[in-house]
Amino acid sequence: MRPTTTATVLAASLLLAVTAQAQAPQSFRVISPIFGQLVSFAMPSGFNVVFENTKGGHYIREAVLKGETPERWTEMITVTGEKGMTLTPGASPEGFAGSIAGGFKSACPDSFAAQPLGNMTFGRFEGFVAVIGCGRVDTGPTRHSETALLIVLKGTSDYYTIQWAERGPESDEPPVRDARWQQRLSDLGPIALCAIVPGEAAPYPSCVNKS
Repeated sequence: MRPTTTATVLAASLLLAVTAQAQAPQSFRVISPIFGQLVSFAMPSGFNVVFENTKGGHYIREAVLKGETPERWTEMITVTGEKGMTLTPGASPEGFAGSIAGGFKSACPDSFAAQPLGNMTFGRFEGFVAVIGCGRVDTGPTRHSETALLIVLKGTSDYYTIQWAERGPESDEPPVRDARWQQRLSDLGPIALCAIVPGEAAPYPSCVNKS
C-alpha cells in the first residue's frame, strides 16, 4: 500500500472543494405569500435576507450579498407588495413603474437615466420592466451611482415589484443600457404569481412548477 502523503491529502481536499463548488446551486426558488398571492422567482444563492416588514398595505423584503448589510451593500434584491392596488382607477404596471422612476429622478435630477424594456407577461399576469438609475446619490457612506432592474407585476388584486439594484462609482449617467440587466432578468426567472391554496404550507407545491 502506498503511504498517504501531504500532497495527496491536499490534492484530495482541493478536488472535494472544487466538486462541492461545481455542485452548489446558482439560485434557489423563493415562494412567498404576500397579501393575496404567492410570489415566486429565482433568488441567486449569494444573497441573504436582511430586512422584512409589513406596514398597512405595504410589504417589503430586502436581500443583500452575503457579508453586506442594509446600510453598506453593492447589490440588493428587493420584493414589495401593494395591497389592493389593482382597484386604483387608472393604475397600470407601466404607470406604477413610472412612479418609482420618479422617486429616483427626484433624488438625482441631474444624473437620472431610464431604459424601458417594455410590457411583459408573467404567466397570465401583466407586467412592465425597466432599468432606472442615478449617476450620483449622496445617501449612504459615500457618493455613488445606483441602478436597478425594476419588474412590476399586476396581480389579481395587488401589485408587486422585484428590483435588483447595484451600487457603483458615481458617474454622469448610470449604466441603464448595459446588457447585464437583461441577463439578470433571465436569472430571476421564471417569475410567477400563484393562488394561495388554503391549508397549503411551504414549500407551496402548487406553485413550484408555475412559470
